[in-house]
Parts: sequence; C-alpha cells; structure tokens
Amino acid sequence: MSTVLETLRPAAPARAGRWIDDWRPEDPAFWAAGGARVARRNLIFSILCEHIGFSVWTMWSVLVLFLGPAYHVDAAGKFLLTAVPALVGSVLRLPYTLAVATFGGRNWTVISAALLLLPSIPAAILIRPGVSYTTLMVLAAVTGLGGGNFASSMANINAFYPQRHKGWALGLNAGGGNIGVAAVQLVGLAVLAATGAGHPRLVAAVYLPVIVLAALSAALFMDNLAQARNDRRAMRDAAKDRHTWIMSVLYIGTFGSFIGFGFAFGQVLQVQFKPEFRTAIDAAYLTFLGPLLGSLIRPVGGWLADRFGGALVTFWNFVAMAAAAGTVLAASLRHSLPLFLVGFIALFVFSGVGNGSTYKMIPAIFTAKVGGEVEARRLAGALIGIAGAVGAFGGVLVNVAFRQSFLTYHTGDAAYLGFLFFYAVCFVLTWAVYLRPSPRRLSGV
Repeated sequence: MSTVLETLRPAAPARAGRWIDDWRPEDPAFWAAGGARVARRNLIFSILCEHIGFSVWTMWSVLVLFLGPAYHVDAAGKFLLTAVPALVGSVLRLPYTLAVATFGGRNWTVISAALLLLPSIPAAILIRPGVSYTTLMVLAAVTGLGGGNFASSMANINAFYPQRHKGWALGLNAGGGNIGVAAVQLVGLAVLAATGAGHPRLVAAVYLPVIVLAALSAALFMDNLAQARNDRRAMRDAAKDRHTWIMSVLYIGTFGSFIGFGFAFGQVLQVQFKPEFRTAIDAAYLTFLGPLLGSLIRPVGGWLADRFGGALVTFWNFVAMAAAAGTVLAASLRHSLPLFLVGFIALFVFSGVGNGSTYKMIPAIFTAKVGGEVEARRLAGALIGIAGAVGAFGGVLVNVAFRQSFLTYHTGDAAYLGFLFFYAVCFVLTWAVYLRPSPRRLSGV
C-alpha cells in the first residue's frame, strides 16, 4: 500500500505545479488506497471553476433582460448578443482541451479561471445607457472565454476516473458546471429585485471576487497528471474516427439544446408572451428554472447510462426531447403559457439527461474499440474536446434559429419545428449506429 500511496504524491519540483507521475484508476488496489480520494478532490474544485466559467459564459442571457429602451437594442440584436458568446465559447473548446496536455490539468484550470476576469471587469465598468452596440458585442464575445472551461475540465476529469465510474463522475462535473447557467440568472434576478433594471454592471461585479477564489482554490488543491502531457496528437487521431463526428451530432442535440435554450429562454418569453412578461423581472423569475433542473438531472443521466448503457438511455431521451419540442410547438400555436412552460422545462430536463448519457458513451466507445486503458483514455479525452466544441456550436444555431423565426414569422414556431425534426434525426442515428443488431455494433456502449 505504501508503494501505491507514494505514486499519488506530487513529483519532485522540477516542473511548475503539482504533478502525479503514476496514475492507474482501473487498478482496484490503487483506487482504494488513495486514488479515489485524489480524484474526488480534483473533481470538487474542477466543478467550482467550471461552474464560474458557465456563469460568466452565459451572463448575457441575463444582461439582455436589462437592456431596455435606453440601450436602443431590438429583439434581433439581443439574440445576436447571446449567439456571439456561444460561438466564441464553442471555438475555444478545442484549444482548451489541448491546453490540458500542454500545461497540465491543474495548471490550466488555474489559468482558465483567472482569464474569466477579462470579460467580467470591463462588463462591470462599461455597461450603462449610452454604450454603443459595438461595445456590447465585444463584451459579449469576450465572455466566450467561459465556454472553453467546460472542455478542458471534462478532459481532465475523464483522466482521473475509471471506466466504471466515468458516467457518474463526468455527469457530476458537467452538472455542477451547468448549474452556473441557473446561478447567474439567480444573481441577475437578485440584482433586478434589489436595484431595478438600471444597474446591469452589478451582475458582472458580483463575480469578480468569486473568480479570484476559484483560481486560488485550483492552485492549492488540484493536481496535474503526467500521463496527459503527451496527448497532443490525440485530437488528430480522434478526428479520423467516424464515431467522433456521430457523437458530435448527438451532442448538438443535448448540450447544444441546453446552452442554446439557456441563452435564449428569457428573450423567447419576453418576445412571444409580451402581455404576460412586461418587465425584465417578470421573465427572470422563470428563466432559471429550466437550466437549474437540466443541470441537477445531468448526473442522473450519467448514472442511468452506467446502469443501462449510454446508447439506450440516449435513444429514449431523444424520443422524449422530440415529444417535448412537439409540446412547445402545440403550446405556441395555442398561445398557452402553462403548456409552453411545461414543454420548455421538459426540454431542459431531457437535455440534461442526454448530456450525462452521451458523455458516458464517449469513453465506452474507445474502450470497446481499442481495449487498452491508456489509449482509450487518450482518445476519449480528445473526443470530449471535439464533441464539446461542436455541441456548443449548437447553442449558436439555437439562437440564430430563434432570431430568424421571430424576424420572419413573428413567432418561434419555425424554430420549434426545426428542433423536433433534429431530435428525430438524433434518435434514428443513435439506434442505427449503436443499438441496431449488426456485426459492426460496438459492445458496452
């Protein structure tokens, strides 16, 4: 046991940061002798930093509710303000994933957390009546830095846990991070309730000390895994595999929906149900519910996938998402706010379940294909980065779909119909590749 514990101590200080040179989570003795404790500690502080990243990334889902007549921004302009950070965040997910191998998981978590000050400080100073739309667009774009944190966090935590616990661990890591979407909306609600719509800068100001605390916590309590250091070719190897792109499409349906709806939900309520939501605070009372429930349910999706298989859970989840999208469409056609809320919140919940189950599928795919623990973990970490980037781009598509639907038809009906069709494509794709009886079907996915 002493030999096992020795490997868990940080290596000699020849490198910057805390490093673990020998990490064997699939070894039961190693895991029981201290591996589980080290992994859990890294998971806790990874969740904290990712949570703050999500809050900063989706801050404009709240700030657009503050932009009244004094800012001269119409509904189409507001949808662009939420599409831009989604786009920047999706692009940054690939380099953020590579950064784990380049700098080490702990080191990059510290850096990426500290970088959140770059969008938060200017937003806390500049957002006030009279600010130009160009300035607002730049401020919104810089908050995309928070979108990259998810990919690096997931790739890092994936390396810490054994296959038998990945569904729960990755679901918990992602779910705790996703709650940042609801958290920033609650902060916005508190600011609205306390000061009215005249002080949007306070939403950003609240996060300044929290960002500093998160970066310091990562520096003090997290570790780097030396095994991840030489994975720079993994992204290229994973990109050659067809399953990488299949999973990326499925992740557009789950995470793309979650983050896209998280950005757009408050605006959709204000635009589509104007009589019911006359002020920003009317919408803010409801917008946090969907992201909160979708985040809390994500570890359950991972747990269900651990128990019944990721592909089976993902298949039925997309069936449920298609039904929920149909409910939202029916509610919109009838102008029924209660039914609309039920359908939309169901979309958030099922997107959360699907986020957990798809991330369970990712390491299982490469475990079934290559067999070796280290190689499977290497490729799975890269696939997480690629799927995370493509999935986050789905958030851009959601906001663009809403913008175009409201501009063209003055309602979101065309967007809801598009979502329903895409979810149908996803459950057919899941069945055809991962569930249909076939000699090429991968076992255990």
